[in-house]
Amino acid sequence: MTALPVLKQPRLSSRFWDDVRADFPVLHQHVGNKPLIYLDNAATTHKPSAVIDVLTRFYQQDNSNVHRGLHALSMRSTDGYEAARICSAKFINAAVPEEIVFTRGTTESINLVAQSWGAANLKKGDVVLITEMEHHSNLVPWQMITERTGATLRYVPVIGENAELGLDLDALDKLLTPEVKLFAFTHISNTLGVINPVAELCAKAKKVGALTLIDAAQSVGHELIDVQALGCDFLAFSGHKMAGPTGIGVLYGRKALLDAMPPWQGGGGMITSVEFFQSKWKPAPERFEAGTPNVADAIALHAAMDYLDALGRPRISAHDHKLAAQAYAALSELPGIRILGPKGARSGLVSFALKDAHAHDVVTFADQDGIALRGGHHCNQPLMRKLGLPSTVRASFYVYNNTAEIDALVASMRKIIKFFGA
Repeated sequence: MTALPVLKQPRLSSRFWDDVRADFPVLHQHVGNKPLIYLDNAATTHKPSAVIDVLTRFYQQDNSNVHRGLHALSMRSTDGYEAARICSAKFINAAVPEEIVFTRGTTESINLVAQSWGAANLKKGDVVLITEMEHHSNLVPWQMITERTGATLRYVPVIGENAELGLDLDALDKLLTPEVKLFAFTHISNTLGVINPVAELCAKAKKVGALTLIDAAQSVGHELIDVQALGCDFLAFSGHKMAGPTGIGVLYGRKALLDAMPPWQGGGGMITSVEFFQSKWKPAPERFEAGTPNVADAIALHAAMDYLDALGRPRISAHDHKLAAQAYAALSELPGIRILGPKGARSGLVSFALKDAHAHDVVTFADQDGIALRGGHHCNQPLMRKLGLPSTVRASFYVYNNTAEIDALVASMRKIIKFFGA
C-alpha cells in the first residue's frame, strides 16, 4: 500500500481545511435545497477518497482470504491485512504488532475483554470499577460478566453542574481498593465532551494492582494516543469514528495478558490443531480472530490512519477544539439553552438541551436547514437520568467542519428557539 505524503507545514489556515474538506465526497451534496452540514461525527465520521479508493482497489484486485492461501491474491491480502496490524500498533505506540486484535469495533473489543479475561479471572468478592459517564458499550458488558461471575460492579460518580461536570476524583481514591480487579473508563465522554486524565487514572489503578481498559472511541482519531506512556492494559477503538470503514476496530492488550486469556470465539484461523474432543489455540492475536476476518476494512483502516497522520493528529486536535470552543461560546448566548460539559478544555463536541423542546424535534428542524445533528440519550441512559434530562442535542466536529458551519448551526438554533417560544 502506498503511503500518503506527509504534510510538512503545520498550518491551521482556513484554506488548508478547505482542501481537506474536498477529500470527502459525501459532503458535496444538498439536503433538500441546503448544502449538507454534517455535525454528527461522534456517531460516525465520513471517509476520504483515499480510504474509499483503497477499499475499492482491494475488491477489484486482491480480494481473497488470508493466512491459509498460497496463491498470489491470498498472499497479497495477507500482506495487506498484517500491514494494517503493524500500522495500528504504530498508531497507538503498542510495543509489538501482536498486541493488536482486529474486532468489529469498540463494542466488540470491550465484550471480548469482559467475556474472555473477565470470565477467566473474576469471582465473587472482586470488583469491576467504571464511571457514571460510560457509553453503554463500556457498561453493559460489565453488567453481564459481573452477574455471571458474582463480582461486583461499582461506579465513579459524575459530579458538578453543567460546565463543572466531571469525575469525582476524590471518590475514586476511596473506590480504588485492592478488591478492584479492573478499572474501565472512557478517554473522552461522548455526551459531556470531558477529557479524562487517563494517564493519572491508569497510575492510580496500578497502585492497587487493578488492570485498566480505556474506551478511546472518541479520542483516537482526534488526539495522539501512546498506550505505553498511558500505562493502560487494554484500549479499544472503532475505525468508523476516525475516517475509516464501519465494522472494523481494534483491541489493544498487553501481550502477556492476551497470551494468558482464553479464546472468546472458536473456529478456523485461531487454532494450531483440532481433534474430535479437543483443540489447541494459536497465540494472540490470532486466537481472538476466529473465522474469516474483515480483511478489506482492516486494509482500509490502514489507509485512514495514514490519512490522519498525514494531516497530523495534533493539528486535528487543535482544529476540533477550536470549533468546539466557538460553538460553546455562541450557543451559550442563546436563551433557554443548557450546555453540558466544560467550558474550557473539552473535546470537539457540544451537547445541549433547549427549554421546552425535545432533542428529536430540534434535530428534525435542523435537518430542514441541511444540518445533521444527533439527538437522544447517546447511549448514556444512566447519566442522562442522573442529570434529569431525557435527551440532548449533540453537535460534534471533525477535520472537514469549519467556522461558517458553526454560524449556520447557531442561526438554525435561533429559529428553533423562536418557534418553540423559549
